[in-house]
Amino acid sequence: MGHALETVEKSQILIDHPELKTVQGKYIYQIERKGDQSIYSVTDGADTISMPIRWAVGASFAIGQTYILEKDGEWYESRVSWFKELKGLGPTLGSQDIAPASLADAVGRRMSHDDKIRCMACHATNAVSGQELTLKSLLPGVQCGHCHANLEAHVAAEEGLPPIPSHEMPGQSFRLKNTSAEEVSDFCGNCHRTWAEIAAQGKPSIANVRFQPYRLTESKCFDPYDKRISCLACHDPHKEVDSVSANYTPRCLACHGGGKSGAKPCHVAKSNCVSCHMPKLDLPGAHYRFTDHRIRIVKPGEPYPG
Repeated sequence: MGHALETVEKSQILIDHPELKTVQGKYIYQIERKGDQSIYSVTDGADTISMPIRWAVGASFAIGQTYILEKDGEWYESRVSWFKELKGLGPTLGSQDIAPASLADAVGRRMSHDDKIRCMACHATNAVSGQELTLKSLLPGVQCGHCHANLEAHVAAEEGLPPIPSHEMPGQSFRLKNTSAEEVSDFCGNCHRTWAEIAAQGKPSIANVRFQPYRLTESKCFDPYDKRISCLACHDPHKEVDSVSANYTPRCLACHGGGKSGAKPCHVAKSNCVSCHMPKLDLPGAHYRFTDHRIRIVKPGEPYPG
């Protein structure tokens, strides 16, 4: 999570790939490294639009990176992104099936003020205060102060320094220890989307497989008061995500191991539970297989359970 946002100067993908190019329809895209900066260009063969990249968004070692471009004070989300699976550029998720109406449209999507707030509030630390950007205090990525309330004040007090104002994101002010599954889901959902936010959108599709709190809450076994099924029961936010599915078995057996838990044990196997009950699914355009956090008995050929 510390790499959820990177400066152009320190983006390893942009450093390691000084020239990236892709052709999408009639448009040619190129990202070219110049010193410690990267320039994003798109041409239709007759005209060219170029913009400097301001930020690299997304942990490149996991899925890939999308770029925030800046020109004349406006920010744009790049229409092409770097994907780990492609080892190159491809259409940014959400734009793969939309043909640009013009060269300007082919560059990317202009970001509204709300877009900027949402993006920076989740991908950076100390970048937002209320509904205003505070870029001078921005720390790239999800740092300690992103989740721990009043961290700056705590550190200042420990070091005998004058108090420092803390920029808190919604939900920071309560302690996660001994917190219910629903409260943890809402806390994590500040960035990963809450159940209420996704449910309100209607028309569920496979696109919501990215939103783990929503998917987990939709599980038949979800209990909003049971800490054994909270996000923190399986994931330590201070460590990298464990990619070995068998290592999650003890968490599953905490409920489904028999005894007084009341949850039925699986009659097929007693290990590597998530490989069957939390399948990995391809999200079109993402070039990545997401673990579906809607825990269930998966039946061959069944439609996606939105």
